[in-house]
Amino acid sequence: MKRVSIIIIICIMAWLFVSNPLVNKYVSTLKFTALPAINESDKLYQMIEKKADTYEIKPIDAKIDPVWKAIPGYNGLKVDIEASYKNMKKKGDFDEKKLVFTQWKPNVHLEDLPPAPIYRGNQEKPMVSFIINVAWGNEYLTDMLATLKKHHVSASFFLEGNWVKKNPDLAKMIVDAGHEVGNHSYSHPDMAKLTAAQARQQMIKTNEIIEAVTEKKVKWFAPPSGSYREETVKVAHELNMKTVMWTVDTVDWKKPSPDVLINRVISKIDKGSMVLMHPTDATAKSLDRLITSIKQKNLSIGTVSELMNEERIMK
Repeated sequence: MKRVSIIIIICIMAWLFVSNPLVNKYVSTLKFTALPAINESDKLYQMIEKKADTYEIKPIDAKIDPVWKAIPGYNGLKVDIEASYKNMKKKGDFDEKKLVFTQWKPNVHLEDLPPAPIYRGNQEKPMVSFIINVAWGNEYLTDMLATLKKHHVSASFFLEGNWVKKNPDLAKMIVDAGHEVGNHSYSHPDMAKLTAAQARQQMIKTNEIIEAVTEKKVKWFAPPSGSYREETVKVAHELNMKTVMWTVDTVDWKKPSPDVLINRVISKIDKGSMVLMHPTDATAKSLDRLITSIKQKNLSIGTVSELMNEERIMK
């Protein structure tokens, strides 16, 4: 009984304290001062939410194009509402420069497509790649590597297996300089004339020697002279490689002047282009100006792997 009486007294005292006019006034003051801040925050959040769709860029699915064959996808963009709100809440005003974006992946990826050659990257990606096929031209490689280093450019070198066997130090030099290496067959045959078994032997032998010398796993195959048939592409696919062609050809083996070579490339190059070249005197003399001209078109230069990646370039 005594315990019950104590509980009742405590409850009455608590009620009297809460009902105290001074306490009521204090609570009302808190509510009055807090409400405007909350309302302002809500307005900003709601504005970001409302405008988010206008900044949205839908992702592009990878596809098989009737002309360009396999084309990789490209990420879209969505506004990160929470992060954008945190970025703007200090001033409390909407500012599109403070919007935070997240990348939005496509539904169909390059890996989802059936075996098909790749002639270009996604046409919305402001990047191009240099495909440098190496089976000869050792005397020009050092100069080309020095120029690429000067411009902080990484390229994709497709190496002939027999060349790697004879020039392991040069193959290592290419990899040590930060470049990507791919498979360019073992003995530079016309791949379109080989049986599936012969094509497989050419690719496997080359992969083994490249991996043994450079310790890099190969995932791209470039057929010599661009000659292939459907079965060639399927064999490469079975060996976990995709077949790479080109968008723009320097035709450097015809010994053009630097001006001719540069104009040939710059007149055709665009987002997603892959530029074919070899270690030649023409390319070695043109490369410095060519890189500068490409960058002036607001195009970055990366490896085939970087170009095929769905990651959106943010500027």
